[in-house]
Amino acid sequence: MSQHENSRYRTVLFDLDHTLLDSDASINEAFVATMGSVGLDAGSALRDHFDRINNALWRGVERGEHSPNDVLTLRFQILADELALDADPVAMGDTFAEALIVYGDLYQGARSLLDSLVGRCQLGLVTNGIGRIQRGRIERLGIASYFEAVTISGEVGVAKPDASIFDLTFDALPGANRESAVMVGDSLGSDILGAQNAGIDTVWFNQHNTAPPANAPTHTVSALADIAPLI
Repeated sequence: MSQHENSRYRTVLFDLDHTLLDSDASINEAFVATMGSVGLDAGSALRDHFDRINNALWRGVERGEHSPNDVLTLRFQILADELALDADPVAMGDTFAEALIVYGDLYQGARSLLDSLVGRCQLGLVTNGIGRIQRGRIERLGIASYFEAVTISGEVGVAKPDASIFDLTFDALPGANRESAVMVGDSLGSDILGAQNAGIDTVWFNQHNTAPPANAPTHTVSALADIAPLI
């Protein structure tokens, strides 16, 4: 691998969901497919109820209370229990997972960003997610070849913001070190805090122009096109 001497960072780690991948579109389509599979209309009230459950569970993953793999079925078990749905949560979870793999595209500019960095830097992917879903998405989108390491929390048993997931990623990247590495992600609570816990610089992809936190990221951008010049 060749590296430009004037590159500020020699290792760039990316989050997947809501950073490179339009996960909102993926979830929207998957939810419609899943509700349709049990004869329900995926209306806004039902979707809001699901989102509350799903988001709470993923926050639990960040706190180490659940495995990502638990979320696969648990979100639909809770939904079925709370709404007294006559539906199999395991089947719903499988339908949702398969649809998440099928639906959702990279954000505009994501592939050109990766193209601009590959060969300049080591690239890694560090994602909180379920292995078969994330692997399926990576394959469908054709982005596996960009990354020298892909670390998925559901496969390794630890999730961002735990620094251990970054330790595992660095172990898989020959010659990588924290002083010349940066993490690119959208989530303050997992991507940015996790990278800070691991002692590496951060690029916060703040596409919704959220107010910055007290423990500020190293860099903040609102567009993917703004990332390459920082590297």
